[in-house]
Amino acid sequence: MPTGKLEWGRILGRLSPYTIQKGFRYLKHFGFKEFWIRLHERFEPEEIPYGPWYEEYRPDPEELEKQRKRKWKNPPKISIAVPAYQTPEKFLRQMMDSVLEQTYENWELCIVNASPKDASMEYILREYSRKDERIRWKKLEENKGIAENTNEALAMTTGDYVGLLDHDDLLAPNALYEVASALEREPDTEVIYTDEDKVRGEELEHFQPHLKPDFSPDLLRSNNYICHFFVVKKSILEKTGGFRRDYDGAQDYDFIFRCTEKAEKICHIPEILYHWRTHESSTADNPESKLYAFEAGKRAIEDNLKRSGLTGTVTQTKDYGFYRVKYPVIGTPLVSIIIPNKDAREDLEKCITSILGRSIYSNYEILIVENNSTSQEIFDYYRQLSENPKIRLLRWKKEFNYSAINNYAASKAKGEYLLFLNNDTEVITSDWIEEMLGFCQREDTGVVGAKLYYGNNTIQHAGTVIGIGGIAGHMFVDMPRERSGYMHKASIIQDLSAVTAACMMMKRQVFEAVQGFEETLSVAFNDVDLCLRVRELGYLVVYDPYVELYHYESKSRGAEDNKEKIRRFQTEIEFMRCRWEKLLKEGDPYYNKNLSLAKWNYSLRPKD
Repeated sequence: MPTGKLEWGRILGRLSPYTIQKGFRYLKHFGFKEFWIRLHERFEPEEIPYGPWYEEYRPDPEELEKQRKRKWKNPPKISIAVPAYQTPEKFLRQMMDSVLEQTYENWELCIVNASPKDASMEYILREYSRKDERIRWKKLEENKGIAENTNEALAMTTGDYVGLLDHDDLLAPNALYEVASALEREPDTEVIYTDEDKVRGEELEHFQPHLKPDFSPDLLRSNNYICHFFVVKKSILEKTGGFRRDYDGAQDYDFIFRCTEKAEKICHIPEILYHWRTHESSTADNPESKLYAFEAGKRAIEDNLKRSGLTGTVTQTKDYGFYRVKYPVIGTPLVSIIIPNKDAREDLEKCITSILGRSIYSNYEILIVENNSTSQEIFDYYRQLSENPKIRLLRWKKEFNYSAINNYAASKAKGEYLLFLNNDTEVITSDWIEEMLGFCQREDTGVVGAKLYYGNNTIQHAGTVIGIGGIAGHMFVDMPRERSGYMHKASIIQDLSAVTAACMMMKRQVFEAVQGFEETLSVAFNDVDLCLRVRELGYLVVYDPYVELYHYESKSRGAEDNKEKIRRFQTEIEFMRCRWEKLLKEGDPYYNKNLSLAKWNYSLRPKD
């Protein structure tokens, strides 16, 4: 969550020989330009430093004691499976201590020791199992690899639910309490995951919080964002057959895919309950230590696509552990591109020229909706455009109402897919139509949105979050185009609650099912409202950053600077507050309660 200028003295003070070596590896991998960009993102100071924030955030001793005294109606037994191999004594003790410190009592810790010749590990495991009978362990005759070692640990479990814990990581003391609480609230839950952070050094310094959204299948295909702490119902675990050794290195990624595919109900607990230890040999701190893991991750995604009945090409991005899925277009369906316009000759010409000149996909029509223009030059331009058989001119003679104009155009469109586009946009990526179509043709997808830039190459839109600024706001506004943002979210495919209609594709059947744009919302929030109604029908809204356009932003409409416009804007805000009151109170499921609603860069939310 970085902003501001780099503090080079602070950075240099933290450079160890290992860090310098790591830097050279990244420089070789990314090249100088991209390495420099990522260096800025990694080391810029946090707006709200995470360390102090976490100290305020974590439950105090009084709260932990209160949790220990809670009376449970039907407390589930939670098994924790740990495959251990050549674990340093300190790490092993700290891991087991973190389980012993849990405020929830109905658990068992099942550890497999895959280091049969390590007398120190065996001594420590015997010591702890004598200390607490809930700690059970098993000695293997040989190291079978991470997947098979984990399966041996899973076979030991007797609980209703099973959680996965790495041998050198830590659970927060309230981790199992929060899991049990979630299960008491929603007993039909079959998969649970939580937020996490990283720890390093002797003092276990907390850093890099991963504050996650609720379940997002497209985000999971972009990155194993679920990762830790992952808990699954025993019956679901048994249906999956456990871990697969062919995916060693990404065995948890493959396992999470197969569990979430089978689960009817998936619960995300937006609390930091898992601490991932970083050291030189861990994937968390040194991705190049396990490059084979990223290839295994690619195969895990490909398998998920096959099992889901989807066809897609998976490629690794330059950022380790992050992937892109590209879906092929089936057939050549007609796409209707709808562009409202008033007077803006220069903007419209730039937009149309970019569509005609850069688009690879050819089966489209352009519907320009003329709305009370007065300049002669725009009508001269319309006459030029009328010679192109792909372009039709519609007239909307009533006052400006973005929703009504687009609804009218949609009723006249011939396409199976509707692509709503602002007149002040300019296409950058030549495969933009087929990229959006690839997603929109999926049965589960209703809306696809794009990544938009201002003319100065800063971000104008990288998805929309409900609650930002009051009702909804775009993410990463004004961030330089080349940056990828918090957890690379500006640059990876994911599911969101909404995207902007400045460039948005929809299935016609879905558009008609929700009866189009809400005409009460004549200017603001109509795209947000439309996306939310599409979500209510169970469809996904996909943000695709590989569709890139410039958006020169509403110059033709003017500012909200008179009493009538201000009154109208306030009315539309009130409409949204009333219609989406429950969602605004509960928070955007694709965001996180610990993130700011006053900033749009995934900054931490200040603690009260």
